[in-house]
Amino acid sequence: MAYAESMLIEQLRKEVLDANLEIVRRGLVMYTFGNASGYSPEEGLMAIKPSGVPFEKLRPEDMVVTDLSGRIVEGSLKPSSDVDTHLEIYRNFAGARGVVHTHSSYAVAWAQARREIPCFGTTHADYWYGSIPVTAPLANAEIESQYELNTGKAIVRRFAGLDPSRLPGVLVASHGPFAWGPSPAKAAMNAVLLEEIAKIASVTVGLNPAATGIEQALLDEHFLRKHGPGATYGQG
Repeated sequence: MAYAESMLIEQLRKEVLDANLEIVRRGLVMYTFGNASGYSPEEGLMAIKPSGVPFEKLRPEDMVVTDLSGRIVEGSLKPSSDVDTHLEIYRNFAGARGVVHTHSSYAVAWAQARREIPCFGTTHADYWYGSIPVTAPLANAEIESQYELNTGKAIVRRFAGLDPSRLPGVLVASHGPFAWGPSPAKAAMNAVLLEEIAKIASVTVGLNPAATGIEQALLDEHFLRKHGPGATYGQG
C-alpha cells in the first residue's frame, strides 16, 4: 500500500510541475510570480510549487507535499506563500483537484478595479456559467493576521450559493485571479481562459462602455452543450 501511495504522489508532483510550466508557456507569469497545486483525495495530500524558485529550475521532486492542515509531509523547500489559500479552496470546493494563481495582466486589472467580469459573449459562456465573481476586500485585521488563509476564506464566502464547478475561478479584490479544476492541468487551462476572457471583456468595455451581458438562452446553450448532463460537445 505504501508503494502505491508513493506512486500516486510522484504522479501528482509531475502533474503539478506541468501545470506550473503551462502558465509560464502561456505568458501568465513573470519571474517567480504565480503558482499551481494539485490535490489527491485518495491521500488527503496536496502538492504545490515551492516559494520563490524560478520556474525554469523546478523539478517534480521540488513540489512540496502537505496535508490539508498545511503540515509538510514531503519536501525540503518552503511551499508557496499562497499555500493556505490553496488549502482553503480544497477544503471547501469538493471537486477541486488543482488550483492556479497568477498575476496575469487583464485579470489583475479587473481585480484591482474590484469589478466582476460580466458574461458579454459566447467565448466566456463556453467556460463560466455567468459573471466571473470578485471577492469583497479584506479588512485590515484579515490582512495583518493570516492574510493568505483569509484570502481563501474570502473566496469561499464569495461562493456562498454559487457552484464552483460552473464558475471555476475568481478575482480576489486588489490582488488577482485564482482558478481551479478537476485536475492541475484543467486548473491551468481555466487560468489561461480567465485571462483571455478578461482581455476580451476589457476590449469590449473600451469599445462600448454600455455593453450588457449575454442573453440567458445563449449562455445556457453555450455552457450546457459543453458542461451540462446532456453535453454534446466533443467526442463523448
